[in-house]
Amino acid sequence: MTQDEKKLEDHVSGQANKPLSLPPHALTHTAVAEELEANKQDGLTVQHAQARLDEYGRNELDDGPGVQPIKILIHQVANAMMLVLILAMAVSFGISSYIEGGVILAVIILNIVVGAFQEFSAEKTMDSLRSLSSPTAVAVRAGNTQVVPTAEIVPGDTIELKTGDTVPADLRLFEAMNFETDEALLTGESLPVQKEAEAVFDPDTGVGDRLNVAFSSSTVTKGRARGIVFATGMSTEIGIIATALRATGKKTRAVKRKPDGSAKPYRYAQAWGLTAGDFIGHFLGVNVGTPLQRKLSKLALLLFGIAVLCAIIVLAANDFSSNSEVIVYAVATGLSMIPACLVVVLTITMAAGTKRMVQRHVIVRKLDSLEALGAVTDICSDKTGTLTQGKMVAKRAWIPSMGTYSVGTSTDPVDPTKGTLSYLEMPPTEIKVNSESEEGEKTGTSYQELLRDNAPLHDYLNVASLANLAHVHETEEGWKARGDPTEIAIQVFVSRFGRNREHLTQNESWSQVAEFPFDSLVKKMSVIFVNKANNEKFVFTKGAVEGILGSCNSVRLERGAEPIKMSEGFRNRIVDNMEALAAQGLRVLALASKAYLGENRENDTTYDRETIENDLTFQGLIGLYDPPRVESAGAVKECHQAGITVHMLTGDHPGTARAIAAQVGIIPSSTKAVAKDVADSMVTTASAFDKLTDDDIDRLPVLPLVIARCSPNTKVRMIEALHRRKCFAAMTGDGVNDSPSLKRADVGIAMGQAGSDVAKDASDIVLTDDNFASILNAIEEGRRMFDNIQKFVLHLLAENIAQACTLLIGLAFKDDSGLSVFPLAPVEILWVIMITSGMPDMGLGVEKAAPDIMARPPQSLKQGIFTVEIVVDMLVYGLWMAALCLSSFSLVLFGFGDGGLGNNCNDRYSEECDTVFRARATTFVSLTWFALFLAWEMVNMRRSFFRMEPHSKKYFTQWMYDVWSNQFLFWAVMAGFITIFPTLYIPVINRVVFKHEGITWEWGVVFVEAMLFFAGIESWKWVKRIYFRRKASQQGGKRDDLESMVFR
Repeated sequence: MTQDEKKLEDHVSGQANKPLSLPPHALTHTAVAEELEANKQDGLTVQHAQARLDEYGRNELDDGPGVQPIKILIHQVANAMMLVLILAMAVSFGISSYIEGGVILAVIILNIVVGAFQEFSAEKTMDSLRSLSSPTAVAVRAGNTQVVPTAEIVPGDTIELKTGDTVPADLRLFEAMNFETDEALLTGESLPVQKEAEAVFDPDTGVGDRLNVAFSSSTVTKGRARGIVFATGMSTEIGIIATALRATGKKTRAVKRKPDGSAKPYRYAQAWGLTAGDFIGHFLGVNVGTPLQRKLSKLALLLFGIAVLCAIIVLAANDFSSNSEVIVYAVATGLSMIPACLVVVLTITMAAGTKRMVQRHVIVRKLDSLEALGAVTDICSDKTGTLTQGKMVAKRAWIPSMGTYSVGTSTDPVDPTKGTLSYLEMPPTEIKVNSESEEGEKTGTSYQELLRDNAPLHDYLNVASLANLAHVHETEEGWKARGDPTEIAIQVFVSRFGRNREHLTQNESWSQVAEFPFDSLVKKMSVIFVNKANNEKFVFTKGAVEGILGSCNSVRLERGAEPIKMSEGFRNRIVDNMEALAAQGLRVLALASKAYLGENRENDTTYDRETIENDLTFQGLIGLYDPPRVESAGAVKECHQAGITVHMLTGDHPGTARAIAAQVGIIPSSTKAVAKDVADSMVTTASAFDKLTDDDIDRLPVLPLVIARCSPNTKVRMIEALHRRKCFAAMTGDGVNDSPSLKRADVGIAMGQAGSDVAKDASDIVLTDDNFASILNAIEEGRRMFDNIQKFVLHLLAENIAQACTLLIGLAFKDDSGLSVFPLAPVEILWVIMITSGMPDMGLGVEKAAPDIMARPPQSLKQGIFTVEIVVDMLVYGLWMAALCLSSFSLVLFGFGDGGLGNNCNDRYSEECDTVFRARATTFVSLTWFALFLAWEMVNMRRSFFRMEPHSKKYFTQWMYDVWSNQFLFWAVMAGFITIFPTLYIPVINRVVFKHEGITWEWGVVFVEAMLFFAGIESWKWVKRIYFRRKASQQGGKRDDLESMVFR
């Protein structure tokens, strides 16, 4: 037993990694912090966190030995393709064809070694990606809020939790507001458990009753909390369970039994049969992996059937002769049809693609999404933090009885000392936005002067400061902020007046009584605070303007006056001012409050939220500016060029959404050139959209490009509407309520920074930078991977067709004894398979994206990789190569030779077989060259090999740069060229092993055939280019005016 295992065995439930004086649930949170040497406010320093990570290890469960080289090696040997090669080797040795059997053995060893190495690399890549896509936690370190991988959380860390988060470790809570967690995985209790941070329990209290502890892997269902980590990894409660339950999962099907536990004999046979079917399917690869991997495994099985048929044809053409050369040739012909490296190359390509995506800020959680990304036709994106920077600044605040307060340009969005305050005694509707300064504007006024005898401003700031969960404070290193970007911006604004949350709660005796978190249905959040100086309680509420207006019945219209009943006319005035701010691209929120006369309750759940948030007094509006990301407009334009429609689904006001959408190009800059019914459908609100029936939505000329005030249900309906129009949709999301739409979308995209763990679990890919442009990166990588899979599949199968046709048609060449004289010897066939397919195909798998990859329409997953173009290309290239190979053989044998086929020329060299051996060598070199050249031609399936970069000025030398740009493919092709010469000219190897003779003048034939090969391939590509250009022009493919094309 290792030291770590001994520690786990001695670990006591509820204790910390390093035992404390009592279990944390039996200590106050202050005592836990002291014993763990933790800082509840500023957290650990980076150095302390690293030291504890080294001491306690990573915060992860022991899920086994990880990547196992032995298991990978066994997998390389024990698979269907390798089994066929082993059978072929056994047949060769069985009929005493030791040379051919030895060559097949060499092919087997080479495939196992290369395959094992590449699979090991791929597994290591995927293993590292799994760690990247693991949940993250919000930790406070050195006074800053940081998103930290769960595996790097250490004892003593201060963790912040909110609804939708997965608890990263066992925490002793020290702050909990309306906080509940789902602990069903620990206790089996289906109902969420409400936590109490201040409570202290007996040391022997059971897991389910430790209400001051949040347990690792449980999910936050409600509220927010902060806590100190005391146990990580296998020392957590879930780790203790994992230790007890560690066992290998069953791989057998269960027997279906009656209620009394008995089962009829046929049920046992059924279970055994299904288990055997699962094993065979797993062995053949048809029921494991991604849909594309399963599809290609089935293709390999089909080709195996064709290979058997080809072998039978060879034997039948020679009257089923028992001649060993005929049998070995039949085996080799069969092997030529089997793409032994197909699935391996696919796996390596996908692993390499996921690694590239990480470099482009995309983490792939489900490999299936790699195939789907290239087919995306519509992207439904959030606005805040995705299309915009997520760095909000409060720009304007309107108080009805006072006027408008504005903030000038700030160089630091979290520093309240940067940017000047100004004041105008007029509402936003009367302010000229583009003017340098307005008449009557007071600039550079101190906040003390603005606050003097200004009760409306005091009331406004109280709501903005206290109905707010963000923290803004000054440290030795400058101003720090943590929390939601929207709330941080508001907290920074009130900090400009010296009245942020910390000041009010610590210096002015305000104390929180209850909290009602933001609800996406009512679109507001509220808190109840008591002022201990006079024991008066108030409700402070902030949220969407329409949500707040519906809860308000009074407003203060004059400074020093009491609030009066709000008229319908003034409600309209509020809406007008909101729209004036929204038209400037500002996100607008409303603030309201009221005195609360009710009694304190035991917990937040016993309050009637509807009553609390009713009969409020309207305090004012605040406008927040979140500038679009610099790259968003370019990314949206690229989407349009790629045939992808972008939809913005946001919770913001329609005016704000429209302004930002126009700035980034989601909607046209002018709707004059657009039909009226189309223009009317482009921007709508969730309430209007949700009122439509499915039939009404389907009758719309276009689906909305912008939906404002969007709810989770609206997102689901949008996805369903896109599916009814046969669109392939990607959806972004970050909240718990986004999970249904993420799951319903074809590609669910979660935000890595702002996203909840629940949203990440429901997603297919995660953006590490929350940037819309990264979605485009993911789609480009998906298309590149799809392209490359098509390239190597086409190369492989075209080569198979060429070999099969050459070998089968070549059966017509018969000597005096009636046996076929083979245009390629069995060892030559095996050599071509080994040299020209595996490594070049891996090179094609990592090829860079084509220049026009984002100028094409999305791919069709219904067709998959086998489009009509691919199938036709496969036949054209395969048949052209076969025709050239047969002509090479015929030219040397009949054109320049005497046409004599000799006797027994399949078995050994003799003087009369010299011409046959030379013809065979010429055919062998030609086929090898064609297969290698075809790999380079496949780099771009339509553009000329000599002109792959359309805008290059290197008219005659660009192809040299292109072949060198993919060095893996370059050296794979070079290896194929170089290894030809030893097989041709080394004695014994040439005549005895390969059954051919070194060539001299025949090189002229090879060069002519190579030029004809290029001429044929280039001519076919030229025909394709003309065809697709004409097809594009018939479909209105001009791209001169992109905006008119997209929004027509």
